Amino acid sequence: MKKFLRFLKDKSGVTAIEYGLIAGFLSLALVAGATVAAPALKNIWNRTGAGLVAADKAQ
Repeated sequence: MKKFLRFLKDKSGVTAIEYGLIAGFLSLALVAGATVAAPALKNIWNRTGAGLVAADKAQ
């Protein structure tokens, strides 16, 4: 019984759970940000590639 009560009072695992939750929320934020930014980044790379091809043809 003493071991069970000591287990209930132990708060060391709470920190690990909190860090896990923070990491999960950050992962969700990064995925959401990448999803939103992907079309804009694709357009930037497409314009850059088209500019490089046009510059190569001009030479």
